[in-house]
Amino acid sequence: MRLLSTISLKHVGLTVSTCLFVLAIACQTNKSGEPTPDPNPTVPGGGITYQTTPVAFRKPANFPDVVYNLSQNPLTVEGVALGKALFYDPALSRDTTISCGFCHQQFAGFGHSDHPLSHGIGGKFGTRNVPGLQNLAWSREFFWDGGVTNLDELPITPIQNPVEMDLKFSDALNRAQKSPKYPSMFKAAFGSDTVTTARFLKAISQFLLTLVSADSRYDKYVRKEAGGDLSTDELAGLTLFQQKCVTCHATDLFTDKSYRNNGLPVSPGINDQGRYVITLSEADRLKFKVPSLRNVEKTFPYMHDGRFATLDQVLTHYTTGVKDSPSLDPALKANGQLGIALTDSEKKQIISFLYTLTDDTFINNRAFSAN
Repeated sequence: MRLLSTISLKHVGLTVSTCLFVLAIACQTNKSGEPTPDPNPTVPGGGITYQTTPVAFRKPANFPDVVYNLSQNPLTVEGVALGKALFYDPALSRDTTISCGFCHQQFAGFGHSDHPLSHGIGGKFGTRNVPGLQNLAWSREFFWDGGVTNLDELPITPIQNPVEMDLKFSDALNRAQKSPKYPSMFKAAFGSDTVTTARFLKAISQFLLTLVSADSRYDKYVRKEAGGDLSTDELAGLTLFQQKCVTCHATDLFTDKSYRNNGLPVSPGINDQGRYVITLSEADRLKFKVPSLRNVEKTFPYMHDGRFATLDQVLTHYTTGVKDSPSLDPALKANGQLGIALTDSEKKQIISFLYTLTDDTFINNRAFSAN
């Protein structure tokens, strides 16, 4: 399942579960319609129906405030475990061969380095590159065009996409319900063994919310922690990056979450118009979401269509390859000049800095892996 790639299916609604927990009391209903259980749910007479183990969400000191409403979906050991199982389960595709983890591979920063374009069931290819999954609690919109605006709705699109998992979402729920392993996991996480839309999606969100990448050498440098030493070239690259790149790749998330036309010629045979397909506004034609540069060493190939294999090719595009168009980002045509002026030496220094954004702890964290 390619959660952040290929064709976004706009306006996919989140089916609201109306089932209440049997025997649970002292509950309140949140906006999704799913009951939020009391930390110690009881039945008349004082018996405990079920109890989950809270997981503290990690907010790095150098990160801005999260935008995901954690109060509507508190992280628990049981919920995260369920979400992880669903994330890596190929049974949620039509022919039981494709899972989320098939395309979002941990060693590649939860991207996919094997192909420029995403591919799924039957070897079919999509039209966009698979970006890495990380720090999703800080995002309000998803996919290259922002076609999904709620993390809890995100899995519906790749599950149903005919070139990804190609399975009706209702069938995915039915398969989970009939599986010998899932009812007990839903019971542990939500107090009921009934697989509902809201529980299914919230569980996957809980796992995705744990994918916080904030332990690169750069992070340790800015937080003044051990292991945060940067070389002369890396520091020079950081200075250049702050001068040349932070207009788009802002904050320590290394993206401002905006949509921009960065001067790429339209891909032959694909004619992807980007954000325009969502808004139908001419101002959004050829604009794509600014990706984070965290773990960028691992998330090749680059750009929305994976056309560049190396970071050197990316920077060469910005120095000599920018194509003008009505929606080209103003930062790329300042003073009447297209692109960003960089010498070969400066490009090497920026790349040296970008390598300091690799988070080996994140890449190798067994808590995120399939086993």
